[in-house]
Amino acid sequence: MERLGAYLIPGADLRPSVELARQAEAWGYESLWVTHGGGRDSFVVLSAYAQATRMIGLGNGVVPIYPRHPVALAQEALTLAELSGGRFRLGIGVSHRPTMTDALGLEMGNPIQAMSEYLAVLRRALAGQVEHVGARYRVNWKSAVPKLPAPPPVLLAGLSVRMLELAGETADGVILWLCAPEYIRKTALPAVSRGRARVGKTIEGFEVVAAVPVAVTQDVAGTTALFKEELVRYLMLPFYRAMLVASGFSEELAAFDRARSGRSVPDRLAQALGGIGDRAVVREYVAAYRRAGVTLPAVRPIGFPEAPHYRPTLEALVS
Repeated sequence: MERLGAYLIPGADLRPSVELARQAEAWGYESLWVTHGGGRDSFVVLSAYAQATRMIGLGNGVVPIYPRHPVALAQEALTLAELSGGRFRLGIGVSHRPTMTDALGLEMGNPIQAMSEYLAVLRRALAGQVEHVGARYRVNWKSAVPKLPAPPPVLLAGLSVRMLELAGETADGVILWLCAPEYIRKTALPAVSRGRARVGKTIEGFEVVAAVPVAVTQDVAGTTALFKEELVRYLMLPFYRAMLVASGFSEELAAFDRARSGRSVPDRLAQALGGIGDRAVVREYVAAYRRAGVTLPAVRPIGFPEAPHYRPTLEALVS
């Protein structure tokens, strides 16, 4: 079986997701991913998944950097790496001004510069010791743990060309969300490759994780409507809008802006960003991401585990 990950995001109750994590391992999924943002704490959820499983990989997809000092994040990441027996991958991102500045009052500054400095401190903290004086952080810290686990791979969320180049230059991988296969092939991977070239590396061995929204269902219309409602908040965020404009969806965004509701999301946009239909349709949609250069498609069933298509979707893609 080709490598396949899954986003397993708890809904109203955490317990069904923990059971699904156990089942996903039995089905043969390579890894489980959890978002952070406005939901549950991803480290705690992944700790529950780690206790319920034995071998499946675990990853944040992704943790915003601004609310956590890089040393605090390193401590959490190393603890989960140890707890999981080395199965953990750390995914980080800058998030968005509405969620960081408007909601939390955190000043983002220049996101590229902030991420670059954050990674510099984080890498050293994961190795156990940091001495750093920079624009945002002044750190003199050493771990008191007698024997640290191996640091987890660090993956960077990227949408813009500049952030994708930074990921190639400084991270072990990149995490993509709502990027259509053509954008990945024509824009994202060339940008990552340029970043790798700056530090004398090729893209070989660099992980490209893409969250792939899917649903195996006979209720295509109803599930598409559900997906369109999910898309609304992303279509109002500037970083996503810029990426979608670069992907050729300017007209669709203009149509959405007329009402800014699920009903105003054009069909073409929903069909480009998610795979909904029978098993053959969804499998072909996932295959398109592989052909675009994604090394690890991580299917993300539309909705939450309570949805009737959720478990059948996960099962259908590996059976």
